[in-house]
Amino acid sequence: MFESKYGKVLTVILVIVIIAIVGLLGFLLYDYYNNYATTKDASEAVDDFQGEVADGGDNNSGDQNTNNDGSNPFDQIKDSNGTGGGTANKTKKMYKGFGMLGTMEIPATNFKYPVLEKVTTKSIETAVAFLYGSGLNQEGNTVIIGHNYRNGLFFSNNKKLNIGDKIYITDNDGNKVTYTIYNKFETTPEDTSFYQRDTGGKPEITLSTCTDDSKARLIIFAKPE
Repeated sequence: MFESKYGKVLTVILVIVIIAIVGLLGFLLYDYYNNYATTKDASEAVDDFQGEVADGGDNNSGDQNTNNDGSNPFDQIKDSNGTGGGTANKTKKMYKGFGMLGTMEIPATNFKYPVLEKVTTKSIETAVAFLYGSGLNQEGNTVIIGHNYRNGLFFSNNKKLNIGDKIYITDNDGNKVTYTIYNKFETTPEDTSFYQRDTGGKPEITLSTCTDDSKARLIIFAKPE
């Protein structure tokens, strides 16, 4: 009698363990697929964007790209105000419903994402976004923020970046500028003292994201070569 009850308990425990393992594997597979899809979409958007602006400015990103049917691979609207350094009346490129200011590539961390023109809850769940400053590749400091999900997406790998690593920014005018990281530090979430720093009349970029424990901000400064 006792052995029968004991066997039933072990069977129930075994079933629970199997269900837990299957659930965990399902979650891991879903997370992997979601990360892969997000990274792939972002990379394709960067390539398409750089192809689209290739004829509109002085960049090195390659030939113009179109869809197989010859149509524009982006949803497009007219930008009448040149927000974030764009040219008035230029065609604004869109990524998943958000306007793009340009693209960012960081070879050291295999980072390749659009830079969206506005920070909203949804936009920074989609890519990285422009927060403050004069605009991409414009004189002065430009702050770009992104989430640290600790899973490789967005700015999750910024902690792996080092002084001297390169960042490539392509803007809406087709200009591709190489920046070099020269400072990396942590500060409080409230600290904005470095936003208006003197850049000596040159464009600089600041990358901002949370630390892994979300208690501070990891800040990276980069300047053009």
